[in-house]
Amino acid sequence: MFAQRIQHLTSSIIREILASAQKPNVISFAGGLPAEGSFPDIDWSVLPNKVRQYGMSEGEPELREAIAAEARQKGISCDASQVLILSGSQQGLDLVSKLFIDPDSNVLVESPTYLAALQCFNLFQANCRGVNLSSQGPDIANFEHQIRDYKPRFTYLIPSFQNPSGTCYTPESRQAVAALLDQYNLPLIEDEPYCELDYDNLAKPPICSFMKTAPWIYFGSFSKVLIPGLRIGYLIAHPDLITPLVRLKQASDLHTNRPGQWLALEYMNSADKPQRLERLREFYRVRRDAFAAALESEFADLAEWQIPSGGLFFWLKLKKTVDTRPLLKIALEAGVAFMPGEAFFAEENPPHGYIRLNFSHTEPELMVEGLRRLRKVLLESDNA
Repeated sequence: MFAQRIQHLTSSIIREILASAQKPNVISFAGGLPAEGSFPDIDWSVLPNKVRQYGMSEGEPELREAIAAEARQKGISCDASQVLILSGSQQGLDLVSKLFIDPDSNVLVESPTYLAALQCFNLFQANCRGVNLSSQGPDIANFEHQIRDYKPRFTYLIPSFQNPSGTCYTPESRQAVAALLDQYNLPLIEDEPYCELDYDNLAKPPICSFMKTAPWIYFGSFSKVLIPGLRIGYLIAHPDLITPLVRLKQASDLHTNRPGQWLALEYMNSADKPQRLERLREFYRVRRDAFAAALESEFADLAEWQIPSGGLFFWLKLKKTVDTRPLLKIALEAGVAFMPGEAFFAEENPPHGYIRLNFSHTEPELMVEGLRRLRKVLLESDNA
């Protein structure tokens, strides 16, 4: 009855965990949820009447102009005709998959990488190959080896405060990646949902700003700085790629919701945008530091980690190598949620002993208690 690809359709472990974590007694470190306290107040009474009507598939012209202008400040050579507004940057992954992936196409991703990207690429029957990732960026020798061996259709990278590892590529790494992709004319999908959440002033120019010949697509999102429920993202594409992407968008959902686009434009044009963004960074900086202190108190003997300079996550390597997936059910019963690290690896037999913990959504006064519950689960699993 169904298309063959449905055999490759998996549910999102994050969505399943979030459903379980809705119980009032559960302290959740699982999803990448922004804090409700960071959401702006919105006066919908001033919503222009024109945005209640159908709109252009490409998105609102003024918003696309504003996004292109900001992208040029980051070093991306583009104009508004290369901008496509998305129903969340997750839609970009769907469009890219439709554009590039045939059954058994090879795709290069970081190891580890964003699990919803793996879910999307796997649905289209791609073979996802993991590139080794260090604290500085990808292992260039390993990257080139995989390009030569697998002839991938594209590579998908998250260079700023990567999900799940928190890695921020150095400028040298970004330039080396750009040169490598140009050398092999390999398309880049560059996903930057966390670049604005920069707590230690580490954000760097996008990889695509260094590229000279290879095609590229750059994803951005308003979900982390505005209201995620509106699902407003965007892509900026190399001139050779934008037309088929717009047509794929038309075939998917006609256009992105216009009230959300209006709100995004209001944010882009607001005179106090820099101050609003810095207040948001300080809000999350405080939570990150509180979580780091709680980890040091409760997990120093159980795991190793780096304090992330941006983004929403801590990536822990447990000192005892255990498969963390069976522990999730036990943890939920104990009133705490986390993300098993295995879900973030493309390999069929992923490495064990990693967990991802979100610090943005939990109130600081609950962090220690949540980590104590998780600590107890890990210690009891050692003794089982």
